[in-house]
Amino acid sequence: MATTMQRPTPPSNEYLELVRAFPPRMIHDDEELDQAIAVADELLDRPDLSSDARDYLAVLGLLIEDYERAQVELPIVSGVDLLRHLMEENDLSQSDLAPLFGGNRSIVSEVLNGKRRLALSHVQRLAEYFGLPVDLFIDRER
Repeated sequence: MATTMQRPTPPSNEYLELVRAFPPRMIHDDEELDQAIAVADELLDRPDLSSDARDYLAVLGLLIEDYERAQVELPIVSGVDLLRHLMEENDLSQSDLAPLFGGNRSIVSEVLNGKRRLALSHVQRLAEYFGLPVDLFIDRER
């Protein structure tokens, strides 16, 4: 029995305009990466994206991710270093994070000063709070 393949919905004019303005192609160098990121940023700054614009942005995001994964070597950062960075970027104090550590500000201090490791419960709460994957807060063997 032959299976029939369903044809995808034809792209809208909006989608085609996005493709004409910046065709989604493999990224070969940092200049092309910068251009792709600029287009993605412009789309992300729009208040409301149509489903076609979200689809285009998703494809562009995959191309950016593919290039960065192959070309950009990210440094290994400890979970505590990441936490410090996120606190600074979000202007958070130890008191602000205390609820994620069972309401205990001294535990936050001990973690930040290297006297205590992040517990799995802390990692899970931090990941949820910052909207990041759990594994970013888990230290790996170097």
